[in-house]
Amino acid sequence: MTARRLMLALAAGLLTAFAASPSPAQEYPAHAVRIVVPFGAGGPADVAARLISQALQERFGQPFVVENRTGAGGVIGTVEAAKSPADGYTLLMMSNTQTANESLLTLEQRKYDLMHDLAPVAPVNYSDLVIAVNPQVPVKTLAEFIALAKAQPGKLNYASSGQGTPYHMAGELFKAMAGIDVVHVPYRNSGEARSGVIGGQVQMMIDAVPAMAPNIGENQVRALATTGKQRSTVLPNVPTAAEAGVPGYEATIWLGLMAPAGTPKPVIDKLNSAVNAMVRRADIVKLWTEQGAVPMSMSPEEFDRFLRGDIAKWGDVVKKFNKS
Repeated sequence: MTARRLMLALAAGLLTAFAASPSPAQEYPAHAVRIVVPFGAGGPADVAARLISQALQERFGQPFVVENRTGAGGVIGTVEAAKSPADGYTLLMMSNTQTANESLLTLEQRKYDLMHDLAPVAPVNYSDLVIAVNPQVPVKTLAEFIALAKAQPGKLNYASSGQGTPYHMAGELFKAMAGIDVVHVPYRNSGEARSGVIGGQVQMMIDAVPAMAPNIGENQVRALATTGKQRSTVLPNVPTAAEAGVPGYEATIWLGLMAPAGTPKPVIDKLNSAVNAMVRRADIVKLWTEQGAVPMSMSPEEFDRFLRGDIAKWGDVVKKFNKS
């Protein structure tokens, strides 16, 4: 065999080998994937992550394991995910906590740059919030609560699941728009914050409708208003904040998946397709509708634009309540 023919044969062999080798996206996932939830067990992000993990496991035939890494208002889990290998085997279940933290915390405090260190995969759902009080608080309406707070500036308090969470931000926006002074009491997670309101350690809380609805139904807390544009289908007798006396006030919590920056685009696209298919399933839509959550479906590029818009939105909110 001449040298030229030998080179051609070797080249042909290499091409055949490359053609036969599966791409990373074709092989993915080859083993277990973990979904880091930077919030406590039982909250909206944790519940959604476990539902998604089950659906993805059924879709791909590999375990998707939820790991709660709580602390520092979502920073600890977010940093852990951001610093993981960019191979698709670590995902982050995030919320508008992370977009708010871009303005609320310095880079030194949060130790990550959301749009630089993480890559958008897919949104999951969003929920309206509900403003609720302990039943012993002598108010029946949002207007009465605002009047009580104005009569006792700095004496009432409200709970949240932590600094920088959507509930904290919603509370600060509510304070600014209602012109009241109530003290923020951060807890480690939503469950503990709800327990604080139910037990009377704090007077008020703003929480996701799906999470708070059971407590409202059992008369453990009293709902004063919801925070969407329209009344919640789960709490149809509860007025919106705009109806109840704070026009223009709106707040939601949304959830989404991200991966470490540098994760191969084909892997992200594969995950995006799977999550979008899941949130469109009739049983998932029915379940979330009954709970007060609305499915979201976007491409990675659309989700990227959504995230950047949300960062700008919460940046404006932070400026507003810092001036109040």
